[in-house]
Amino acid sequence: MASTGYLLHGPRVAVRHVRRQDYDELTALAQESAAMLSRWLGARENTVEAFESRLRRFEGPSHEGFVICLRGTGAILGGVNINDIVRGALQSGTLGYTAYSSTTGRGYMTEGLRLVIRHAFDGLGLHRLEANIQPDNTPSRNLVRRLGFQREGYSAAFQFINGAWRDHERWAITAETAGAAGRP
Repeated sequence: MASTGYLLHGPRVAVRHVRRQDYDELTALAQESAAMLSRWLGARENTVEAFESRLRRFEGPSHEGFVICLRGTGAILGGVNINDIVRGALQSGTLGYTAYSSTTGRGYMTEGLRLVIRHAFDGLGLHRLEANIQPDNTPSRNLVRRLGFQREGYSAAFQFINGAWRDHERWAITAETAGAAGRP
């Protein structure tokens, strides 16, 4: 594997920070996956300006942006953000992720998110990660369950998506529960 700036790697995937050079590949993946993703994420702007704005957000202390890549080729398989990072007594963040239609169902997101969770706890020093998931998004709920997240609650009218406020389930994992589950 060439020097690509990977933070961590597993048997099949590697994780690195998202970068400007990813724009074309991420835009193509988002366009090919639009039908699959629009139900959960709503319409997204795929302009250079919107991408640059996203990258600027990752320069601050409260957001981290990653891509999950196929280890052998470097092809992007998914995207992951840790948003709303709070330091001090909380040491927490909110996990967001996107899979793409051409690579779903192969376990890449499970392997990649395990690496990101490890980085969040060990590399970033966080104690807790939350994931907020729409109740009918069964693949996403199954994914976080596989990773050791526990369902903690229900948030009515949590996020505005596709013209309506959508309910979400709140799932979370802590450094201790991740360790008890065999550390991702």
